[in-house]
Amino acid sequence: MSQRGPDDETIFSVVYLATRAPSIHNSQPWRWRASDHSLHLFADRSRHLPATDPQARDLLLSCGAALHHLRVALAATGWATTVHRLPNPTEPDHLAAVEYTPHPASTEAIAMAGAITQRRTDRRRFSSWPVPEGLLDWLTHAAAEQGAILLPTTDPADRFQLASAIAEAAVRQNANPEYAAELREWTGSGFGAVDGVPTANMPEDRSPGTCQTMSVPVRHGDTTMRAFPPGELASFPDYGEEDAGELLLLGTSADDPVSRLRAGEAMSAVLLRATDCGLATCPLSQPLEIGHTRMLLEDRLFSSSACPQIVLRVGWAPPEHNVVPATHRRDVSDVLDRY
Repeated sequence: MSQRGPDDETIFSVVYLATRAPSIHNSQPWRWRASDHSLHLFADRSRHLPATDPQARDLLLSCGAALHHLRVALAATGWATTVHRLPNPTEPDHLAAVEYTPHPASTEAIAMAGAITQRRTDRRRFSSWPVPEGLLDWLTHAAAEQGAILLPTTDPADRFQLASAIAEAAVRQNANPEYAAELREWTGSGFGAVDGVPTANMPEDRSPGTCQTMSVPVRHGDTTMRAFPPGELASFPDYGEEDAGELLLLGTSADDPVSRLRAGEAMSAVLLRATDCGLATCPLSQPLEIGHTRMLLEDRLFSSSACPQIVLRVGWAPPEHNVVPATHRRDVSDVLDRY
């Protein structure tokens, strides 16, 4: 690379960290291209999940999360970024052009970059310890810095509306055979798989007599989780304690592709800050994948003033929880091209 930009090793490193971003079913629907002066993010439509994500909302959120991960990684290595989102109207899959200039790395940037390698999606139940209000405010600020709105559903009526929408979306999707087939295709991968949700990251099913090929609904308190097949990740025993996980609804002022991309950036910012604080996290996209429940949330929680994009579940993992393993990712050489 030219001395006016990061060298080859730095580019490889920051793209590697960008690929650690969460994506729907670990589909990793992105590609990167590097030039001497910029990095470019493209949507990889070959990894679109049409039954789960008919409008490609999750695809754009996933790419937005990767874009924010890249920005964090560059900031931690001494590069400030200028982002041009959807820079070419005639090329809709060209999602962002990222230019960089030298800038000293801040302590916060280094901490956020460290959180990239520590963040996991934890689908298990959380402990009964409440998340402090001040921490929820800090997460809300993290979303606002990315141009998004984060609504912690601490009001019981809001929480009921959101939990009900999640449950309804699960019923609707589980009744769709195309969705079920797509879920089987992208979950239950074994050791060495570079995409999809591996069995090592899906919670085990403790109920006796359950068929190990079935997708089983799981509820943590009032929250219905996406019904993955039983996996190998040991779950914390339910001693009758309340699951105190918080549900945060993230939205944007509009619902165009740029807004969805920014929602993914905000999702990344919230997840990394939560991880840095020691919280366990789990994105819940299911109620936004169904048009009916998405509209309900827009009307009842945002009063039609914002567009809901993703639900984030955060809480404290019980001390007895074993660490969630890192999911595999495609090699950088498979997602990075050079002009």
